[in-house]
Amino acid sequence: MNISNSFGINASALTAQRLRMDVISSNIANAETTRARIENGQAVPYRRKTVVFQPQQESFEGLLRAQMNGQNAGQGVKVAQVREDQSPLKQVYNPTHPDANAEGYVFMPNVDITKEMVDMLAATRSYEANVTAINASKAMIMKALEIGR
Repeated sequence: MNISNSFGINASALTAQRLRMDVISSNIANAETTRARIENGQAVPYRRKTVVFQPQQESFEGLLRAQMNGQNAGQGVKVAQVREDQSPLKQVYNPTHPDANAEGYVFMPNVDITKEMVDMLAATRSYEANVTAINASKAMIMKALEIGR
């Protein structure tokens, strides 16, 4: 693996983590949204969304074979999908809410703000780590160029 590949690998991680932070922000913004969409004439609450990553090189076998043949092995990460969390919605007793059912319960989104903040911290730290890796690669290249003077 040559040093310039690290820029592509880290850039793919930065893009993926940025999308992850956007999805988490959307979850936080919709934590109280009881009418995200209409299905069969009924208002459906917002469902938490999660980002699924996967390596750009699909299999371990492919990575191993590329490395053994002297080819570039690491290709980075990509977003496979953004999926809805199918955990149950929260039921809150509030008979005065316009979306309350006959028993007075309102179905609220399955978004836990604490969990979202922890995920946001993890995504931010990962983003920062990739920026640090890019800066380290850049510094190594600059030092190598100075040696040639």
